[in-house]
Amino acid sequence: MDQNRYERGMEKLSEIDGKGGKEVIASLQDTAPDLGKYIIEFAFGDIYCREGLNLQEREMVTITSLLTAGGAEPQLEVHINGALNVGVTPKKVVETFLQCIPYTGFPKVLNAVKVVKKVLSERGIILEEH
Repeated sequence: MDQNRYERGMEKLSEIDGKGGKEVIASLQDTAPDLGKYIIEFAFGDIYCREGLNLQEREMVTITSLLTAGGAEPQLEVHINGALNVGVTPKKVVETFLQCIPYTGFPKVLNAVKVVKKVLSERGIILEEH
């Protein structure tokens, strides 16, 4: 194991997802600890540490990809929180999802909006009226 890669990944995971990211990794310890290690080293240690996109842009790409994939609502919840943690506004999250309607359809966007509503409620954030 490349310790620098793991440490770099844990730092980035903490910066973006905070407690939620650590909970995901901890939930894997008794069944698939290597999966947690791969997430830390590859996704956060390699991909999230690359140059070219800032963390807001990376999280917007991530939440869009998760919406488009569908069926990834738990991961979408973690990354909506991550997007908010790195400074993406709630309005921008919703607008990003609305942009996906012509390409992925209403059902997937409705599911994503339901998740963002849950996240905002848990964080005590009220979305501004349009």
